[in-house]
Amino acid sequence: MTTLSVVVPVRDADPFIADALTSLVRNARPDFEFIVVDDGSADQTPQIIDDFRGRLPGLSVLRNSTPAGLADARNAGLAAASGRYVTFLDGDDWLARGYLADLVDAAETLGCDFVRVDHVQVEGRKRVTHRAPEARRGVVLRPRDHIVPVRAKTMVDYPYAWAGVYRRELGDLLAFPGHLHTAEDRPWIWRLHREARSFAVVSLAGVFYRRLVPTSLTQIGDERQLHFFDAFELVLKQVEEEPDLRPKAVRTFCALLAHHLELAGRFSPDLRARFTARAQDALAGLTPGEIAAAGLEADRLQLLRPLLPRHHAESQERFP
Repeated sequence: MTTLSVVVPVRDADPFIADALTSLVRNARPDFEFIVVDDGSADQTPQIIDDFRGRLPGLSVLRNSTPAGLADARNAGLAAASGRYVTFLDGDDWLARGYLADLVDAAETLGCDFVRVDHVQVEGRKRVTHRAPEARRGVVLRPRDHIVPVRAKTMVDYPYAWAGVYRRELGDLLAFPGHLHTAEDRPWIWRLHREARSFAVVSLAGVFYRRLVPTSLTQIGDERQLHFFDAFELVLKQVEEEPDLRPKAVRTFCALLAHHLELAGRFSPDLRARFTARAQDALAGLTPGEIAAAGLEADRLQLLRPLLPRHHAESQERFP
């Protein structure tokens, strides 16, 4: 019986994929399976993966002839998984030795729907441990109770799918919105916390996350960045009739929009115009009261003000 399925989506990661797969070799167990989804790589990634067929027990490889995107690649891996639990690893990251066994032990000991963990952020030689926002560790909690407060960093602000382990029987709750090429983890984490029954956080930091990788979408200013708006349309739709949660969703959207506007210099003039138009449309769908209730900091609000519709102008004095 397979205890754990590890889903590894990868595209054009030949500088890093050997590190990721070597870390899986060091974590392998007979009851673990490793599902690598090569999402249309055009570099040496497929050949490097093939080199591990005899080194990594439980390895299976799925290949997309053309790139489908991270969400669809993860979904393909989920569909092929047979483990009692499932976790994720991106192709440019790696795991500490023994991490997966510790992850499974935590899940089996706590017996909840999913377990979230800390992670180590890597920039060159710099290593910084980032803790999941929930301070209580090793305690089974109700996921919905950890979406708010509005102005605090909560578990929905820590959306990384690879920072945790999940019961595969959660089924569709683990699926990602397949048409999204970025921000796919935002509606995913909101739905998981709204609908799952139980979760816990443990002090385990075995995922090493490479930041500022040149091929990462966080560094590329192409039209896939517009999917940010599609992702938050899904989030806001989830909480359309949930007044206790909607202010948090509005704040998160506005805060991240301000962040994107700060980085808009990476966009081409055409893409910047399209991004601005989408931002204006999205903000027009929010009321002045909703934006006020979001409690945005003055610097973030200053970035949004030029994009707010005219009917918000009379409410400006209410904003900090």
